[in-house]
Amino acid sequence: MEASKNLILVSIILVNYNGADVLPSCLNSLNKFLPQDSCEIILVDNDSQDNSVDFVSKNFPDIKIIRMSKNCGFGAGNNAGAKIAQGEFLFLLNTDIILTENILPHLIELMEKRQDVGIIGTKLLFPDQSFQLSISSAIGIKGEFKSKKLHNIANNKYNASCLEKDYKLIREVDIVVGASMFIRAKLFEDLCGFDERFFMYFEDSDLCQRSQNQGYKILYTPEVSVIHIRGHSMKKNPHAMALEYRRSQMYYYEKHRPVWESAILKVYLFFKFISEYIKTRKSYILDILLLLVGK
Repeated sequence: MEASKNLILVSIILVNYNGADVLPSCLNSLNKFLPQDSCEIILVDNDSQDNSVDFVSKNFPDIKIIRMSKNCGFGAGNNAGAKIAQGEFLFLLNTDIILTENILPHLIELMEKRQDVGIIGTKLLFPDQSFQLSISSAIGIKGEFKSKKLHNIANNKYNASCLEKDYKLIREVDIVVGASMFIRAKLFEDLCGFDERFFMYFEDSDLCQRSQNQGYKILYTPEVSVIHIRGHSMKKNPHAMALEYRRSQMYYYEKHRPVWESAILKVYLFFKFISEYIKTRKSYILDILLLLVGK
């Protein structure tokens, strides 16, 4: 689709936190493959302490930068970016994403053909071009077991190549991960964006669920792909992220699942982590246990 002059069709939103090691590759790929006349790039910085914002200001002067006064989390960062976005569509990307082609025409065409679709997730690849699982079953006791089984398969590269064959066609899914999420700006606004009580993790699942509650479908398309250097944030502080994962998981269950499922989750996690704590005495596991018992 050919955009009118000065009409912003797609707003790319990136949330950065100390991403100096991954931002250059990400931004260079966006600059190389995306049309300048119909796209804008918005970088929301969550009070980074490295030189990443200075790097962007110096080398990418056309990028709009929002500086947050503290690390507000992934969802809040995207919400801040969406407030100034002018595009008809929002393309939410992690800063550890690298484009290898202009994938926007395909995503826009899908949205225009399917007015019932609210969110599209792209295929994700590891830097070695191997398949990376980027969809999930609906969150719940049954759904999490299904997703865990899929992830266990995907974590083995040989099995992942076999799994990739099952995802060769565009299909409706329950959840696409927020690392590469294409969404209608009006829908994002109607949903009031991400729920900011999710600091990190499950905010993408929550957004997909609320979109479906409004009657929209979620699509996964393997016809375009991006490289995702997974685990960038997790590597910086894995213990804090493990605690945050469980906090978000529990909140998601309280928000969307029946009371009995939340109770089963807490009981399961308690016995899982009490066993690990007895073996290791690691402080972050104790923090998770205290979270589970509400202290």
